[in-house]
Amino acid sequence: MEKTIERLLFASRWILAPIYLGMSLALVALGIKFFMELYHLMFHVVEMAESDLVLVLLAMVDMVLVGSLIIMVMFSGYENFVSRLDVEEGTEKLGWLGKLDANSLKLKVASSIVAISSIHLLRAFMEVPGHKSESLFWYVIIHLTFVVSAVMMGVLDRISFAGHRHKD
Repeated sequence: MEKTIERLLFASRWILAPIYLGMSLALVALGIKFFMELYHLMFHVVEMAESDLVLVLLAMVDMVLVGSLIIMVMFSGYENFVSRLDVEEGTEKLGWLGKLDANSLKLKVASSIVAISSIHLLRAFMEVPGHKSESLFWYVIIHLTFVVSAVMMGVLDRISFAGHRHKD
């Protein structure tokens, strides 16, 4: 009975596989939105104000960061929790593939969130006339919360694995 339960629990990790596949579809949706923005930009760049151009470019950078985050979570999550990716010899391989454990992935996700939050904060500051000072205050508080959380995760990771690093 115990062996059956253990096998069933171990096999249940494959429930995550369609979720990671769904993330690749989300990446396709993000790519479509990115190219729609690029198409719109190319036809209106001449008549755009410089600040509007910068805002559109920041939105595009934001999409690229989110796309990179999706790739990172999709591949490393699949490798850590479902199965190793069998990449044929001689084909392209990502340098970090197989090197991100769950803790490293959390830190990468946290720093990506801080970068995305930074872009949103910069966009809010560039659109100051459209924002109340109270909403800008909350944007800064939320961003600082992300920054402090990411730093604390890094500190906790360093503390909890300090003993392991000295033995290596």
